[in-house]
Amino acid sequence: MRPTAHGRILFWEGASLWVLAAPPGQRYPKTAPHAHHAVQVTLALTGRVTLEGEGGRVSGEALAVAPDTLHAFEGTGLAAHLFVAPEGKAGRQLARSLFARGPLVPLTAGRLGELPGQLETAFADPDHTDEALRDLGRSLLARLAGDGVQAKLADPRIVRLLASVAARLDESPSSSDVARLVGLSPGRARHLFVEQTGLPFRTYMLWLRLLRALEQFAEGASLTAAAHGAGFADSAHLSRTFRRMFGINAATLCVSGAASRPGEGRRGVPSADDGAARFRPCD
Repeated sequence: MRPTAHGRILFWEGASLWVLAAPPGQRYPKTAPHAHHAVQVTLALTGRVTLEGEGGRVSGEALAVAPDTLHAFEGTGLAAHLFVAPEGKAGRQLARSLFARGPLVPLTAGRLGELPGQLETAFADPDHTDEALRDLGRSLLARLAGDGVQAKLADPRIVRLLASVAARLDESPSSSDVARLVGLSPGRARHLFVEQTGLPFRTYMLWLRLLRALEQFAEGASLTAAAHGAGFADSAHLSRTFRRMFGINAATLCVSGAASRPGEGRRGVPSADDGAARFRPCD
């Protein structure tokens, strides 16, 4: 079957930016009604997008979906989807600021500034880098949720803790396990982790494991091998988790050519900052 879109998936801690391009002259087929746990902000970089839910339809150039809200999507042109973990500081701030009028809302152009145009230009540039797209995704999140959402990994104990997590991801380490390695009590480690990253430890781990699985899948591993390499019990566990967070099964993505493996992120911390993959939905 012909692909319905192609684009990029870019991860960082607690967030993911998906840039999708429909085939020339075609619309995105309307999705089946679905819900996902992440906060979603959708931008029509060209064309328009529409979301339909139990409360009706909203259309425009920028829309937002509250966590766990049943909705269907359709649109044209080039679109960007920003997904944000609702448990983190950024997700909580988005929920407070965006959804006072309901779970499906349009966003005014003034809230986004020049960022949609910059995303369109960056994606269209054949020499664009994943770092440039990811930086624009971070800037979009900061603009919507507030500059205070950016992580500041200043404490060397959290830097070491994150390095230990990344090295043992297939073992699914607990916060207590890694806290002992850096000389912290579990309670102190959890508090300091949220203070430094803006995310609970379990949420950070989930997003890092989803990234690792997607990258391994993009590099040619089977879905089962990718699931095991990222600490999921099996491919079904990975697919259920992916669907819960993003509304689709990981197996429906035809991914290829990951730009880079997760590696040394900011301040030398192994993180999600380097993860990206080209993709097209298989169906």
